[in-house]
Amino acid sequence: MAYFFTIFVSTCCDLFSFAVIARILFSWFPNSGAHQIKSFLRDVTEPYLAFFRNLIPRAGMLDISPIIALIALDVIKGILLFLVTKFFS
Repeated sequence: MAYFFTIFVSTCCDLFSFAVIARILFSWFPNSGAHQIKSFLRDVTEPYLAFFRNLIPRAGMLDISPIIALIALDVIKGILLFLVTKFFS
């Protein structure tokens, strides 16, 4: 049972990380097409990224909030995996 929840939490966090990274990459190419994919990624990731964008000011043209958001997601993943292993072991 613990193995299932460990894999589930890890996969969900990894998929969300990939969505954030894909959104970052798509933002570098604004006229690349794939509007439905961009729209989906924006809808999925914007609430999470907006939280960090409000906390961290921009450094000129550089927005480091997605980097901080990815680090925070990795920390959250670690905490959740710790809790799952302690709860189900």
